[in-house]
Amino acid sequence: MIRSFIFSEGKLVGRDLELEALRLVLADKGLVAWVDLENPTDGEIKEILEGVFHFHPLAIEDCVTPSLLPKIEDYDDYLFMVTHAVDYSRTEKFATTELDLFLGKEFLVTFHRTPLKSVQSSAERVGKSTARGPDRLAHTLLDQLVDNYQPVMDELHAELEELEESVLAEEGSQQKLVNELLAVRKDFTRLRQIVRPQRDVIERLARGDSKFIRTTLLPYYRDLRDNLARLEEITIGYQERLMMAFDIYLNKAAFQANQGIKFLTAITAVTIPVMVVGTWYGQNFKNMPELEHGYFWALGITILCTLLTAIYLKKKKWF
Repeated sequence: MIRSFIFSEGKLVGRDLELEALRLVLADKGLVAWVDLENPTDGEIKEILEGVFHFHPLAIEDCVTPSLLPKIEDYDDYLFMVTHAVDYSRTEKFATTELDLFLGKEFLVTFHRTPLKSVQSSAERVGKSTARGPDRLAHTLLDQLVDNYQPVMDELHAELEELEESVLAEEGSQQKLVNELLAVRKDFTRLRQIVRPQRDVIERLARGDSKFIRTTLLPYYRDLRDNLARLEEITIGYQERLMMAFDIYLNKAAFQANQGIKFLTAITAVTIPVMVVGTWYGQNFKNMPELEHGYFWALGITILCTLLTAIYLKKKKWF
């Protein structure tokens, strides 16, 4: 699906134009265009990215090919950015989808394979305000993208608290707990892999190094950078808490294993008198030569030694 929004002096004056009309808009220096490509066909990609905007083949290749990490590239007439937005269309706890942006002086082109809340909400807002330059539109998209991370952070925080309670609790499947710990750790790792490079991308825009970002908008991009820095710090804190919970679980498992070993050792210690006396006096005598009533003596010594051993181990809390 291809959507287009045309602005003149900050006001929305047209939308969803045909290709020829879109070419005329780009030729008019007084107009600004935002073109959004949502899961386009190969033909639409060729017509828009190559035929209308004449983007560099390498930029088009980076746009079409999924990238695991955010990035930014400078070209003569535009900036190319790869960002990642939260993908709510999937069933995983945490998933992202790529959002690519081509930012020029008088146009913004966005490309994504699945519907995105940040794009949809920005598209709904374009007709309600003025001063819509491409850099302002790009900021609105990126700001919405970062804001949509907060519900995910809240969900991961809730999962982390549940895991911490499960680690300290006695009940529950240990294997299930381990799987949940590993799954949440994977989510946090993926989140950090996305947020840090995305912060670096915004940092380049916030420094004012690009001619495509007006000076008046630099404070907005710096605020966006700070929000990403805050997300990164929160993610690091959550990950450290998760590792502490994992360490507690390992220590708890080791303690439980040690308790089992102590119990088995105690059982072995209790049976030592039986084994020693039984081995010494286990011969098949009618009457033991050195003891009168030897059988009863051996039985009494065995019971006494066993009781004394059991009492000693009980005081040591081995069972």
